[in-house]
Amino acid sequence: MLPRLLQIALTLPLLILPFHVVPEQGQHSDREPAVAGTFYPSDPSELRSMLDGFFANAVRSRNLKHVVGIIVPHAGYVFSGQVDASGFRQIDTAAGYENVFVIGPSHYVGFTGAAVYTAGDYRTPLGSVHVNQGIGRALLKESHLFTDRTDAQAREHSVEVEIPFLQHLFGPRLSIVPIVMGSDSPQECEAIARVLRPYNNGRNLFVISSDFSHYPNYADAVRVDSITASAILSNSPSTLAQTLERNDARGIPNLATSLCGWSAVLTFLSMTSDDPAIHLEKIQYKNSGDSPFGERDRVVGYCAIVAHKEGDDPPEQGFQLAPEAKHALLAIARETLERNIREGDIPSIDPLTLPASLKVSCGAFVTLNKNGRLRGCIGRFNPEQPLYVVVQEMTVAAATQDYRFPPVSRSELGDIHMEISVLTPLRKISSADEFDPSKHGIYIRKGSRSGTFLPQVAKETGWTKEQLLGHCAEEKAGIGWDGWRDADLYVYEAIVFGE
Repeated sequence: MLPRLLQIALTLPLLILPFHVVPEQGQHSDREPAVAGTFYPSDPSELRSMLDGFFANAVRSRNLKHVVGIIVPHAGYVFSGQVDASGFRQIDTAAGYENVFVIGPSHYVGFTGAAVYTAGDYRTPLGSVHVNQGIGRALLKESHLFTDRTDAQAREHSVEVEIPFLQHLFGPRLSIVPIVMGSDSPQECEAIARVLRPYNNGRNLFVISSDFSHYPNYADAVRVDSITASAILSNSPSTLAQTLERNDARGIPNLATSLCGWSAVLTFLSMTSDDPAIHLEKIQYKNSGDSPFGERDRVVGYCAIVAHKEGDDPPEQGFQLAPEAKHALLAIARETLERNIREGDIPSIDPLTLPASLKVSCGAFVTLNKNGRLRGCIGRFNPEQPLYVVVQEMTVAAATQDYRFPPVSRSELGDIHMEISVLTPLRKISSADEFDPSKHGIYIRKGSRSGTFLPQVAKETGWTKEQLLGHCAEEKAGIGWDGWRDADLYVYEAIVFGE
């Protein structure tokens, strides 16, 4: 039996933690674990063993087409860990997610808006997790409702307890965007959702952290939690808000809240409710009274819910750019080129003026041609920034950092023609037979060496598939003409457009 003090620490949403040193704004500092040893084991071996057990016993729903988000609890693992694992078990780790947005409520700091961590990476006993600080900074730039205050993140368990489950699933390739919600109004949740909505694009996953009822007896918890879950499954923010108000008015003894992370859940529903292809499904329900360490006269409810999109195309096939988006991106690239070469800086772009498609994370190459001949070309496959930021950075790189050419001079600007290639995510292939030069770019990697040809190279050169592979291996990757034969091969597609 756990000591009573530890039971309280693992069950209650509010707890007093030891004094924590909070880094100042702008200071680089990894976010250290705050509740390891209380909410979950601090010993890595013990933690891995516990997670293995949870996932071995997790509920597996039918084969879901494409999971866009899950709602899972954030209590101590001995109470809610099994429900957590059942939620995380629905995720297909081969789906090619670029980032996981982990959104939970603030239990310790009162503030308006949402705090996104941009000071460093995130650490748990299982190791360091990459934080996509580029997306975080883009959110800060786009809306005053986002803040980078680190005190809201330093002690917060609602985000931290979800990270080991994600590490178990994704391993070292995990990239997260940790967000703690401080907003206390549906209107603010809707405004935050508008900013986050472009990231709900099939290439990112949302993990929403929330427990359900707090402190009623077992039977009342089961009843009210079923009502709350049904409201969430409606995928209607207004239905959920009205249900929570009615729950408060029911006069249930000792009910402190029926959804402690309501702001995070309401924000997520505000992102998904306008998409009829997204469906929500209840996976598992338990409460702390189901745990051998819990009591039945005062419980906390836990529910795992999954949001999935029926008929969703694979992420790499679904991204499109409308003509106005292409025009806007070319204008950004041209202004960036002119400003950087003439004045040495990069123009600031107001994200609120841009189409949503330019604010998602996409790889891109920028190609500069002068009088029909290559003058510079540099790109990035897996960016941490929105597309428009990637294009700005690659424009500067193509003009000043391509080792094959001297930097572009002011006198050349009028002769430069710009071309942008927006890339779909890389897809590893088992053999060259899957490489179609008529539509694919090729990326070859062997050890620390790599090289790529964009999809348009085949058309420009007239090379055969074997010639493309040979030239790429020898001239780009530096592994010899036949080096591609025992290298890792990846393909991708590109949306190519120019001035």
